[in-house]
Amino acid sequence: MDALDVALIEALRENPRAGDLELSRLTKVARATVQSRLGKMEAAGIITGYGPDVDLVAAGHPVLAFVTLEIAQGSLEAVTDELESLPNVLEAYVTSGTADVVCKIAATSHDDLQATLLHISKSGSVVRSTSVIVLSELVKPRVLPMLARDAQAPKRAPAYR
Repeated sequence: MDALDVALIEALRENPRAGDLELSRLTKVARATVQSRLGKMEAAGIITGYGPDVDLVAAGHPVLAFVTLEIAQGSLEAVTDELESLPNVLEAYVTSGTADVVCKIAATSHDDLQATLLHISKSGSVVRSTSVIVLSELVKPRVLPMLARDAQAPKRAPAYR
């Protein structure tokens, strides 16, 4: 990725409904260049979608928690199926350390969160769970600062004279 790729992603973030022509105006490059670059980033799996961002609080899910799970040995597939069956499990990751899985869960209320946690704890695959309720968001989910930094980094060692 280079600075133009990052600029295109940033323009899409700020103007998610913009078409190729508008993106070419915003980034000051030809429309064909925009189409080519976006196509390459989609093919490479860098751009994975164009869905709308959703504010969970505004959508009626103001309670957010991170839950760590310790699972029974060899039960990762069963836990995966269990977590995928729960619609308010937004994300789940296999991790290193004392927890085997970390989940991000949204709920309509503390009672709703408790019901989800009880459902998870009844799973024969989960040995122990620990939850942490989010009080406020400090840094919104983001990738652009990292991509912009990486686009500025030199791609190869400087030539010696």
